[in-house]
Amino acid sequence: MMANLPSTAAHPFVSIIIPAYNAEIFIEKTLNSILMQTYCYFEVLIVDDGSQDRTSEIVDRIAETDSRVILIKQKNSGVAAARNLAIQAAKGELIAPIDADDIWYPNYLEKQVCCLQSCSDAVGLVYAWSIDIDEQEQLTGGLHAAQIQGNVYQTLLCHNFLGNASATVIRKTCFETVGGYCGDMRAQNAQGCEDWDLYLRVAEKYEFRVVPEFLVGYRKIQQSMSCNYDCMARSHSFMLQSNREKYPEIPAFLYHLSSSSFYLYFAHQSHVWGDDRTTQFWLSQAIKVDKITPFLRLSFYQLFLKSFVGQMLASRLSTSKKSPISTQTKEVNSPLIEDLRLKIFIKVLVGNLLHTVLSRIGKPINLQRSPTPMPECMSECMPECMPERRSEYRSKFSKSPAADTHPNCPPPNHV
Repeated sequence: MMANLPSTAAHPFVSIIIPAYNAEIFIEKTLNSILMQTYCYFEVLIVDDGSQDRTSEIVDRIAETDSRVILIKQKNSGVAAARNLAIQAAKGELIAPIDADDIWYPNYLEKQVCCLQSCSDAVGLVYAWSIDIDEQEQLTGGLHAAQIQGNVYQTLLCHNFLGNASATVIRKTCFETVGGYCGDMRAQNAQGCEDWDLYLRVAEKYEFRVVPEFLVGYRKIQQSMSCNYDCMARSHSFMLQSNREKYPEIPAFLYHLSSSSFYLYFAHQSHVWGDDRTTQFWLSQAIKVDKITPFLRLSFYQLFLKSFVGQMLASRLSTSKKSPISTQTKEVNSPLIEDLRLKIFIKVLVGNLLHTVLSRIGKPINLQRSPTPMPECMSECMPECMPERRSEYRSKFSKSPAADTHPNCPPPNHV
């Protein structure tokens, strides 16, 4: 860990990357949540992926008032290409992805960066908890909470406990080692798991840490990519096949567990949207790939019964899950999630049990912890985080102007 080195808008410590395609509805809310962060040593790189709406116009207007906001345009090439382009342009030593419709609560960056700075170089990624919100930033009752840390590869293979693409801060050096987001999925019409695929490659070589607080608002809308279940199922299969080829010693039932868990997630989301037929389809797919573990889950039987009982019971149950409280961009505190305490406890408990079992089951796999050459496509961005640039920080900047106007922003400990 290096000494305290201040950062300016020209030399940010964190690079926030946002892929945006026809994101005019929510992009301003996303950017506002970022610009309200208590931590201020960052830049925001928005890649307009060939939008045909007012996305660029909105971002340009915000960029005129805040020099940290930078717009990059490309022809439509997919979410992975957009994120990789932002990483190549990034000046920060940490990369913080967020989707163009999600929000961060005010102390997200402060707590994530503090956590990562307190860790050794063996830790490459930190994540926070997230809570599902709707179009009006109201809680829907869904959440993503886990306390899984350390060497997490096998657990992550079975279940994406990080929850989404907006809840992580990653060392930029990780991208030197493992490469960027996988662009091959789009060519196979299999977009959707690019973030999960990256997390697995990072987990091969680095440890994970968690900030166990709800710091992310993960927006759930039917039109989003995360609701294109067929495409995401293909993406998941593509990801599993890649990992199976690298680690054939991993028991096959772990891949089956991963698929059945993912399909049960699709079934749950379909039920939330009131689509009983699709719920039943994904329940059947879960049984098809895994003949055992779906029957061990209470949620399987609940979804099965609800999807057949009819709209009256389903409507009454779903209504009771909705929270009338709008979170907007305020911190999610205990009163807002009081009704979810039991759900949080169960999620964390089950996650810890799964992690403990998977960490001890079978023979340990030979993870590729030694450094590997970086892919040629990522080489352009690497000089920005080399030691000579850190020396430039020392010589040029003794005090950050940003710290004068943002008293909550301590100078970053460069990692």
